Parts: sequence; structure tokens; C-alpha cells
Amino acid sequence: MTRAALRSLIRARLMPLIVAVALLMETLDANVISTSLPQIARDLGTSPIHLKLALTSYMLALAIFIPASGWAADRFGARPIFRLAIGVFAAGSIACGAADTLAGLVAARVLQGIGGSMMVPVGRLIVLRTTPRAELVNALAWLTVPALIGPVLGPLLGGFITTYWDWRWIFWINLPIAALGLVLVTLFVPQITAETRRRFDLRGFLLLGPGLGTLLTGVTLAGLDLSVPLLIAGFTLGGIALVAAYVVHAGRVEEPLVDLGLLRIPTFRIAALGGTLFRIGAGARPFLLPLLFQLGFAMTPFQSGALTFASGLGAMTMKFVAKPILDRFGFRRVLLANAVISSALMLLPIAFTATTPWVLIVVPLFVAGVGWSLQFTAINAIAYAEVPAERMSSATSFTSVLQQLSGSIGITLAAFGLTGTQRLSGHAVLEAPDFAPVFGMVAAVAMLSAPIFARLARDAGGGMLRVRR
Repeated sequence: MTRAALRSLIRARLMPLIVAVALLMETLDANVISTSLPQIARDLGTSPIHLKLALTSYMLALAIFIPASGWAADRFGARPIFRLAIGVFAAGSIACGAADTLAGLVAARVLQGIGGSMMVPVGRLIVLRTTPRAELVNALAWLTVPALIGPVLGPLLGGFITTYWDWRWIFWINLPIAALGLVLVTLFVPQITAETRRRFDLRGFLLLGPGLGTLLTGVTLAGLDLSVPLLIAGFTLGGIALVAAYVVHAGRVEEPLVDLGLLRIPTFRIAALGGTLFRIGAGARPFLLPLLFQLGFAMTPFQSGALTFASGLGAMTMKFVAKPILDRFGFRRVLLANAVISSALMLLPIAFTATTPWVLIVVPLFVAGVGWSLQFTAINAIAYAEVPAERMSSATSFTSVLQQLSGSIGITLAAFGLTGTQRLSGHAVLEAPDFAPVFGMVAAVAMLSAPIFARLARDAGGGMLRVRR
């Protein structure tokens, strides 16, 4: 191997791993809090279902501020924005650990979300702009390997801390990871700016940000008995109106905040639509499983985390073989077949009971994690298959917004389902039978992605694969 080839290989591996330190912090945080929801709810004197606000408020902040992240990276450089994002996320983590009310925790999660809104898409942009297109699938897979430690360690760590220590430390453990990330970014990440700088679409930001914010606020508050129906309807309808106004605005300006013209690219459009539906179903899983195990089966947070970590372990395992599978079968066949299989695997928890042997829970969850990981890797890669280099920042912002929206919708849909089944059953608190219809509902939503992936061309994404199809 020549020296130039060796440098290229190191760069192709090192950059994704450095960026992944930030993704590790975010995913660890998300999976730790999911496992700890029942205990946090008890300490703050609220319902576990109401505590979904702590999850959706973070995603809400992401959805509002992500559209500006691509422009900020182009204008000020990816490295300083990435460092700023890590610092803001760390500050939000400190505030989360110090919160003593639901409102305080929600506000702190919003601060975390502002940091995450820049951290994740700008980090992905750094990788996309420093990696040759032929190496993109491998780079994206490597990018998520350390981040997948979060789903593996998060449930175990969160369950251990919550059961044997204090749940506040689940947020404060982000601080050493943030410090490491800042050092690595400063030492190794080059300054990356766009060759041409776009004007900031201020009008688009004032339409889309508040539009998504009010829409998701209305949807999230619905069914929680935390606000009057008229106010909830006002939030929801007002948000829809602002988002519709943004769609009209985006069609009239040359450089909109979120480039809806990307939907004219077939692979991007299919990845966006199919990926959103699949993520709605998958996004409900981290919310539902800990509640099922702790409220339905009376497990401790640590016991719950010791079971749910299996999905993260399966996801990590798949990252090492995703590229060969895509090389062998192509994007279309993998996305179509795996959408059906992975959606069906979302039904597995319906068969679990409080007396089910742990191996019959861990093994199915591991297999499910393998399927979900393959699907996410394929969706993330095919989305950029035909996107020109000059539109990458817009594409990363667009896909990041969709990912957060779908995750928030998935959690909200699951909470709606649990509230409905609990009322129908007449149970004073959630019990195990209340969860089965909800798992069926989210699996059905994820299954709707299969017909969309079927519309991919047989050779879609061939330029990213070792064997063109």
C-alpha cells in the first residue's frame, strides 16, 4: 500500500470515528433516559406518559434548529460550529441533571436539542465532504459504530445508575465524552467551508422553525390533559398553516432554508418518504420497551436495561456486514425485503410475558436490532446517492429534520396508543396487555414503507456499491 493510499485509508476511518464521539454522546443520552423514564416520573411527581415531553421536546428543538445548521456550517465553517454544538449539548446535560420539575427538565432538554441540532448534521456533513463517494457506505457505517455503543451501553448504564444510584448522573456522564470530542475535533478535523456561501433564508426560518415547533407542540400535548383542547387545536392548525406557507415560500426563492427541490431526485425522495414511515415505527420502540418491562412486568430499570441492550448489540453487529450485503443484493432488494422483515420483528414484544425466560427475550431483540440497523444504514446511504456535492449541506439538514420529526411522531403515536388502550381496558395504571395493540399499530406504520421502497430502480445507488447493478 502506497503512502497516499494509507493516508486516504486513515482519513476515511479517522474522520467518521471522531465525529462519532458526538453521536455517541447523543445516542447514549437518548437510550439512558428511555430506560429511566418511570423512575424520573416518580421523582418529579408526574406520569411516565407525560414524561414523553422530555423526549419530544428534544426532538422538537432539533427539528426547529436543524434547518439552519447547514447554512451555519457553510458560513462559519464546519469545525467551529461542531465545537460550539458539543459545548451547548454539554451545558444542556448539566441543566437536565439539575432539573427538579417536569418543566425544568423539558427546558433543559430543549437546550440539549439546540446543541444536537448542529452537532449531528454538521458532523455528518464533515464526513460527507471528506470522504470519496465510493467509500461513503463504509464511512457512514464506521460513523455509527461508536455511536451504537449508546444503544448497547445506554440501557445497561441507565438502568444501573437509576436502580443503584441517582438518575441525574445519566445526564452528567455526557461531560467527559464532550471534553474528549472537543479535543479530537480541535486536533484533527480540518476547517471545511462551502466554495460558495448561501444567503440565510431568514423568512424561511421564521416560517419553518415556528411552524414545526407549534405543530409538534400541539400534537405532543394532545391526549395528555395538560392543556385545553382549543389551545391544542390552535397550536396544531397554526403549525400546519406556517409549514404550508413555508412550502409556498420555498418554491419562490433560489436558496430556501430546506431545499424541497431535493425531492425531485428519485432516490432522495424515496429514502425520505419510506425512511420517515419506517422510523415512525422504529422510533416508538425505545419508548415502549422500558415501559413494558418496568410497568407491565414490574422489572427494575437495571433488569429492563439488561434486556433492551440486545437490540443495540444486534445493531452494532450489523454495521460490520451491511456493506457486503448491499454489494451482494443491491439497495432495492435489501430495503424492500428488510422493511417487511424488520416491521414484523416489531411485533415480537407482544409474545413476551413476565415469566418469559430472558434468553427468549434477548435473542429476538438482538435479531430485531440487526434488521433495524441494516435498514437505517441502507436508507442513510441511498438518500445521498444522487445528491450533487454542492447540495450536500441542504440534504443533510433535510434528512436530519425528517429523522427527528419521525422519531417524535413515533413516540407521540405510541403515547396516544397507550393512553387509549389504558382507558379502554379501565386500568388505573398501565398493565402488560395494554401494550400489545400499540406494538401492532407502530409495526403497521413501519410496514407502509415497503411499497415506497419497491419504487426504487433496480440499479439504484449502484455507484456506491462494489458491484454495479
